[in-house]
Amino acid sequence: MIGYVTLGTNDLERADAFYGALLSKLTGAKRLYATDRMIAWGFGRGKPLLMVTLPYDENAATVGNGVMVALQVPDKDAVHTVYDTALELGATDEGPPGPRGESGFYGGYFRDPDGNKLAAYFYG
Repeated sequence: MIGYVTLGTNDLERADAFYGALLSKLTGAKRLYATDRMIAWGFGRGKPLLMVTLPYDENAATVGNGVMVALQVPDKDAVHTVYDTALELGATDEGPPGPRGESGFYGGYFRDPDGNKLAAYFYG
């Protein structure tokens, strides 16, 4: 159902460095295109994208309260890899990797350098 997610940034170069390094940890994720205002990563044509952008209205990018992007990964080890990499790249901790509830959900939570909240998760 999700076609793409766009996260605002006030520093496109910093966001490019953060997400380029972080998303390379997801098997097959690559930078698909870039403009002077936006960069997109994903798994190919017709697949969901994660994009960062300078706001169209040219006002400052701000973080939406309650908004979170969840990055699905293939296993629990990958949750740790993405979470640890994010912190090494300047993200802040929002909840270390571990099980959540009784459903088999396993996730780690962090905020990117712009304050956007993300999760890396495995369900199985």
